[in-house]
This record gives sequence, C-alpha cells and structure tokens, in this order.
Amino acid sequence: MTKFTESTDKKFAQDIIAGAPKQSKAWLAFDQEVGEVEAKIPLKYKELISIGVALTTQCPYCIERHIKQAKELGVTREEISETIMIAAALRSGAAIGYGLLAMKLFKE
Repeated sequence: MTKFTESTDKKFAQDIIAGAPKQSKAWLAFDQEVGEVEAKIPLKYKELISIGVALTTQCPYCIERHIKQAKELGVTREEISETIMIAAALRSGAAIGYGLLAMKLFKE
C-alpha cells in the first residue's frame, strides 16, 4: 500500500520542476524572496509565521522545512510551543466561523 506524505516524497519535486520549469522557477524565486530575505519582518518572525501557517494548512513538508530553519535562527522550544497554540486557536476559531454559516443555512 502506498504511504502518503513521506519525507522521501520530496524527490518528486524534480518531476514537477521538469514538467513546469518556468512556473517552478517563478514560484521558487517568489518563495525565497518572501520567506528568506530579511526585510521589515525579521527572519525569525517569518519562520514563526511560516510554522503557524504550515500547521493550519497541514503541510508536513513545510513544517519540516520551517522548523529546521527556525532552529538555525535560534527559535526556542517555548516560541515553537506558543506558535503551535496560536495556530490551534485560529484553526479552532475557523470552526466557529463555519459554524456561523452552518447556523445561517439551518435557519434559512
């Protein structure tokens, strides 16, 4: 049986790049510029934001990448823990937001 989302699946990125080289190059450049170039937001904060987003979008590859980069930037276990809890609060808050829609649809 095929296992889903294994770390070794990253090798298939080359297939995507080969199939859409122009788009891949543009996306990779955009990703690097936004996430890896220090600007108004320090890199440490960018990594914490990236971890929070990766947790809410549930991307294991992004979590792996940004945890590694955050550790290299000196992010602490406590900062990661707080980021996890912020993501959890926002993710559960989305259930309330969709709950509002569910109630609206029920009452129609």
